[in-house]
Amino acid sequence: MSKEMMMSDNTALVPLKIVASGVALPADCVLSADLDKRFNKRSGYVEKRAGIRRRYHAAPSDSQAVLAAEALHHALAQQNIDPVSVDALICASAIPVQALPCSAAHILACSSLMPGIACFDVNASCVSYLSALQIAAGLLATNQYQRIAIVSADLASRGIDWAHEESSLIFGDGAACTIVEKGDGHSGILSFRLETYPEGLDLCEIRAGGTRCNPRTGMKEDDFLFHMKGKPLFRLASSLIEGFMDRVLSQAGIALSQIDTVVPHQASHLSLEHMRKRLKITDKQLVDIYATRGNQVAASIPSALHEAIITGRFYGKSGVLLVGTAAGLALSAMVLVP
Repeated sequence: MSKEMMMSDNTALVPLKIVASGVALPADCVLSADLDKRFNKRSGYVEKRAGIRRRYHAAPSDSQAVLAAEALHHALAQQNIDPVSVDALICASAIPVQALPCSAAHILACSSLMPGIACFDVNASCVSYLSALQIAAGLLATNQYQRIAIVSADLASRGIDWAHEESSLIFGDGAACTIVEKGDGHSGILSFRLETYPEGLDLCEIRAGGTRCNPRTGMKEDDFLFHMKGKPLFRLASSLIEGFMDRVLSQAGIALSQIDTVVPHQASHLSLEHMRKRLKITDKQLVDIYATRGNQVAASIPSALHEAIITGRFYGKSGVLLVGTAAGLALSAMVLVP
């Protein structure tokens, strides 16, 4: 199906144009072979179990805001965009730099963007970027803003529970940015959904960092670490994903076979394999960077989107699906016309 046919069949296109993208990674590359030694396992154990060859972990002195600003600057440089032309900054990360002020303000302080622009955070855990895109499209539609930077950056390594083998092997740190405009109306959002199922509330969590677990209410050291109940989380997400995808595609008015490129949250190698088999997504459609990045939390989807852009799997395509699951339990997806 051509872009023109898809757009003529759907009058609900929300104008949005991604004009640039960029990524940033910490300097420290962690090989699965390194983790074999750390866990005293035979050579190749971690790569076989986690499906990752390498991922990147920030040093204790590294700044999440600085890494986010590096991704922002990379995106600006890719298309030679003047920082002065960006009039809003959205941080779409799962974990903030600190409780207050917002992470976007910290990123602004590290960036070449102009002081005084609008800054705020959007947090929907691993699918934060999708909500930020939808919100940005709405803001651009008012014509109050002309160009918005959306940055996702997470240092997942800071919350790894190394005593929990299943979750400790999958995470990597990173940042990604896209610059968006309203465009000329020929590109945009065909559908967007965010559904939350609170029966999965405690299946994936970091308890501390807010009002629930703190020095006055009581807390333990491991409340600051990531906790995941992998099998029940997978079962719940699996029971919901097919019906959810039917609703997303029905809203867009297209079939999955008409989607050129699928950009998923790089949650785990098992989740990606499940997506291939259960939803019948082909290797040609799927953008898979998990083996060299791991799960970068909220930075995962925009990092994979950048990969799609630089490998010729985004611009010029009729339809691109961004999709993921997150703590909550949340499911989110967006169908874009690039």
